[in-house]
Amino acid sequence: MRVLGRRNLLLGAAALSLIGACGGASSGAISGDDIVLGSEDAPVTLIEYASTTCPHCAHFHEAVWDQLRETYIDTGRVRFVFREYPTAPAAVALAGFQVARCNGASSEQYFSRLGEIFRQQEAMFASGTAEGIRQKLIEIGRASGLSEQQVLDCVNDETGAQRVRRIQEESRSFNITGTPSLILNGRKLESPDVVTWEGLSREIEQALGE
Repeated sequence: MRVLGRRNLLLGAAALSLIGACGGASSGAISGDDIVLGSEDAPVTLIEYASTTCPHCAHFHEAVWDQLRETYIDTGRVRFVFREYPTAPAAVALAGFQVARCNGASSEQYFSRLGEIFRQQEAMFASGTAEGIRQKLIEIGRASGLSEQQVLDCVNDETGAQRVRRIQEESRSFNITGTPSLILNGRKLESPDVVTWEGLSREIEQALGE
């Protein structure tokens, strides 16, 4: 889909060139770039690398997120860390992250907007045009109390590309090759069924029992 030509929709070429221009790995420790929910004292930490343009991520959040949060995060047993890892078209993914973070969003606001972006992911791409995507992001932003100008300012804030670059650099320590990717207490979960509730809850229960 050719949707990346409109500079007034997405970040400029200079900012986008930062994505993928990664250096060495780091420890993957929680940083200010992460979006975090749950108790700092939780015995289990679950990290998700995901993209707003990834249909598998959208399905994971539709099928698993509510149960994950209710059962483990809100009960203080799991600390959940979300890391922004754009997939194609990367500029659109980054724009989605920027809308989710816009205007100093709290973690609660971020996940609310993210959930709506995932819910409307197919509709966002339905027009096949940059203008259609722009209008959908504005619509999602307005529904969460943002003005059109706030959405556009956030989308075009080039510090977003710098943040994503840092996250990508850190992801090398886990060999992230696709989304969603899940890290449980520092261990990358490789089984395909961890993106289902049954598979993920089984892994979490085992970690809680250690």
